[in-house]
Amino acid sequence: YIAVSTQEASFDVASMCKTSTKVFVVEVMGRHAGWIAAAGGLASTEENPIPVVILFPEVEFDQEKFLAKVDANVKEFGYCTVVVSEGTHWPDGRFLAETGLKDAFGHSQLGGCAPVVAGMIQEKLGHKYHWGVADYMQRAARHIASKSDVDQAYAMGKAAVQFALQGHNSVMPTIDRVSSKPYKWKVGMADLSKVANVEKMMPDNFISKDGFGITAKCREYLEPLIKGEDYPPYKDGLPKYVRIKGVMLEKKLEDFDL
Repeated sequence: YIAVSTQEASFDVASMCKTSTKVFVVEVMGRHAGWIAAAGGLASTEENPIPVVILFPEVEFDQEKFLAKVDANVKEFGYCTVVVSEGTHWPDGRFLAETGLKDAFGHSQLGGCAPVVAGMIQEKLGHKYHWGVADYMQRAARHIASKSDVDQAYAMGKAAVQFALQGHNSVMPTIDRVSSKPYKWKVGMADLSKVANVEKMMPDNFISKDGFGITAKCREYLEPLIKGEDYPPYKDGLPKYVRIKGVMLEKKLEDFDL
């Protein structure tokens, strides 16, 4: 969804950049890890190169360096697309989008960093901009899920039931990559105690030296995950989804406080 939407929005901006919007900023989910933001880098291909600037949570935000990169892209290509992760932060650790609120787990509630970044571009560079937030639309976009994604989702659900029937407890199924070329994977198992509340960050060699893009190694890792089509059936122009009835089992767990 992020790769496709970034590409389509970029084509749209490119078509009007001479007389209208020159910079489009899209905010994506991911908290402290830049995996989802990195998908925006897949929008640019050899056939259709796109000036995409990615703001990763793993890279401290340098406003001067960022604005210089955006301005250089506008001067060279006429426009620029910015993919900003909600977890992008200043060198002192403050989030660009921090609201000061906490969720039930004590994590910082992140607000909108897209308008913050867009405001910088307007104030410092004067370029006409537009911004958007993928948010729930990104998370719910089953209609554009890749075959790899759908196959793995079904496999994880099936494995979870099998693990439970086998008597396993406090575990979760995992996707273990065997190889990238050709892409092969298998179902694994992880103890919740080892993965709960733990974040897997982008490796340094997945982020370009300037901090604003993805490397060939990152592309090699991500591309298999978006390949293949598995569209849902449609009826009257809308996806025909199976809806869960939501019949709940009798409660067994006693009340507890987090």
